[in-house]
Amino acid sequence: MTITPLMPVYPRCGFRPVRGEGAWLISEDGSRALDFASGIAVNLLGHGHPHLTKAIQEQAATLMHVSNLYGSPQGEKFAQRLVDTTFADTVFFTNSGAEAVECAIKAARAYHQSQGSDRFEIITFKNAFHGRTMATISASNQEKMHHGFSPLLSGFKYVEFDDLEGAKAAISDKTAGFLVEPIQGEGGIRPASDEFMKGLRALADEHDLMLVLDEVQCGVARSGALYAHELYGIEPDIMASAKGIGGGFPFGACLATEKAARGMVVGTHGSTYGGNPLAMAAGNAVWDVVANDEFLEGVRNTGEKLRAAIAQFIGNYPELFESVRGSGLMLGVRMNDNVVVREFVGHLRDNHGLLTVAAGDNTLRLLPPLNIGDEEIATFIEKLSAGAAAYETAKAS
Repeated sequence: MTITPLMPVYPRCGFRPVRGEGAWLISEDGSRALDFASGIAVNLLGHGHPHLTKAIQEQAATLMHVSNLYGSPQGEKFAQRLVDTTFADTVFFTNSGAEAVECAIKAARAYHQSQGSDRFEIITFKNAFHGRTMATISASNQEKMHHGFSPLLSGFKYVEFDDLEGAKAAISDKTAGFLVEPIQGEGGIRPASDEFMKGLRALADEHDLMLVLDEVQCGVARSGALYAHELYGIEPDIMASAKGIGGGFPFGACLATEKAARGMVVGTHGSTYGGNPLAMAAGNAVWDVVANDEFLEGVRNTGEKLRAAIAQFIGNYPELFESVRGSGLMLGVRMNDNVVVREFVGHLRDNHGLLTVAAGDNTLRLLPPLNIGDEEIATFIEKLSAGAAAYETAKAS
């Protein structure tokens, strides 16, 4: 047998973490790495956060799972908190971000079809990432995710990201809504413009379309707002949330207004594990920490410190770095075209104990825990500086 026990769909590196402490991961060989990847924006409170850990431990000892055939006091509590702190009137809990986006797509179509309309088409935006299910890869134009899985599902139309006129021109009598990331993550930490997001909201209102936001990566305080759409002064009809919502425990949520959810009635959707008591304990613990103005202000301030430090640093290496962009603690450093970002990510990890993530548009993605402080920022710049100097020297030789 030549295939590995773990299906070989990931190009796994040699770093093998077995323990985490705050913003650090420790490998099985004892080596330590500063984690500015956070499980790709998942571990928003770092590793081993005492309040989150305690909540999960206590709930695991009490009740981990029951069927959704029964009442859910745990789910009702967290759903109410989400309703109280967001635009939404109702919530469906999932196990992942991809499932949350799937639910959002279904809700957008069901809204129209519950009224006898045959609208079904969703306008999406190029270089987006919405997940790895058949519907979510079909919602993206990225051929690397399509390869081997044809035929794709119909019902999606791709438009350039941040192109309001293109989005307007794509509307037809079959259009059910827009699906967009306010800040593209996998696509290269590309924030949408105010004009674009406000324009999509206006088009949706004008044509009775659903504005569906994928905030799986940019949501839950990552951008410096509880959800990134707040930065634009708009509200969606439907929104997918996941990653940071559980602080490391895997679950997601599809949030919607009462109007947008009118087609999601008994029997239209379901999930065996979605909203289990253990997930809800994690979500409530995360909300205890992040859903307040003081924490969000801290993310914004820390994000500005990190951005300023990076902006000052990259000027020393014009052959490697071009610019820094993003919001809060969702930042991207655009590398020059002569640098392969995945190689640089591997170099930082293997030689300097710094964990980052590659993204589209040749971008180095920085997604640290939201509770980092000045010490972690200083260590990050120190490691990045040493890594850049060594990389530039190696390239020159």
